[in-house]
Amino acid sequence: MKPQGEITRGTTNPNRLRRVDRWIAWWCGRALGAAVDPLVVDLGYGATPITAVELRARLARVRPDVRVTGLEIDPARVAAAQVAADPPGLTFARGGFELAGLRPVVVRAFNVLRQYDESAVPAAWTTMTAGLAPGGWLIEGTCDELGRLAAWAALPAGAAAPATLTLAAKLSTLESPATFAERLPKALIHRNVPGEPVYDLLRALDEAWRHAAPLAVFGPRQRWLDTVSRLKAAGWPVLDRPARWRLGEVTLPWPG
Repeated sequence: MKPQGEITRGTTNPNRLRRVDRWIAWWCGRALGAAVDPLVVDLGYGATPITAVELRARLARVRPDVRVTGLEIDPARVAAAQVAADPPGLTFARGGFELAGLRPVVVRAFNVLRQYDESAVPAAWTTMTAGLAPGGWLIEGTCDELGRLAAWAALPAGAAAPATLTLAAKLSTLESPATFAERLPKALIHRNVPGEPVYDLLRALDEAWRHAAPLAVFGPRQRWLDTVSRLKAAGWPVLDRPARWRLGEVTLPWPG
């Protein structure tokens, strides 16, 4: 099957995707636990296989027999990964949005669609979600180079549009929720303008953050907890609970 897509820039760092991996273990844990074949795809893992190795280790805490396949279009990257990393339950192959014909329970596609035009995103989403196993999830998003700031969409199997948007940050380095604008998924990054739902969301989150400023004396975590509480009290349909907020996360319905 011919790989669909373009070769990614390939930049990566150890622990860069720890925030989304932690969230996948929580959000997709039930689907992984129920799967006959707990296969996960790390799409566009980059120049080194470290993110695929880390994903396998983190999801093994939820499903010990989880299998992770790293897919890349560049055959040289696939060959290098096969030599560099060969722990149990981890393989590498050439593939793109068509998922190399696999039927995974979860696909993580991070910092992949960011290099595409916004017009190409819907087709890529549709292709990937069509290849998921029943009950599966596509997690697609972006993060900064060190993984301190991230945002991602979650799309269920067969869906053409996301169900949720998650924002996540290392709270000790978060200056303002407005900085999430820099790392929004490709489908949203150009829509952060007045009149768009994502603009209203980031503005409301930033306003709640300012009102929570007095709690900064107790640390950034307490300030974030109060921020998300204020956002929810203002009527925003926050989907997760304080246990997730304490990790620097907030998940809401997709602001499309």
